[in-house]
Amino acid sequence: MKAVKIPYDQLSQEALDGVIEEFVTRNGTDYGEAEIPLGTKIAQVLKQLKSKEAFIVFDHNSETTTILHKDDQILKSIDS
Repeated sequence: MKAVKIPYDQLSQEALDGVIEEFVTRNGTDYGEAEIPLGTKIAQVLKQLKSKEAFIVFDHNSETTTILHKDDQILKSIDS
């Protein structure tokens, strides 16, 4: 995997919102005990990005973007 970290604060607000919204809606409906509003999910992910608990990653091979938790093994192979 040829991937790079994308600092969240280097994206425009519109691009950042789009990346986060696509990420939180990627798996469809939340079937947990309590439905969490989309705005709350987006705020939670943004907080994780700001605290460096999660990172935006762009994969050059697949030309896709995702958000990974700081402990994800993929991040260990990416140069900062």
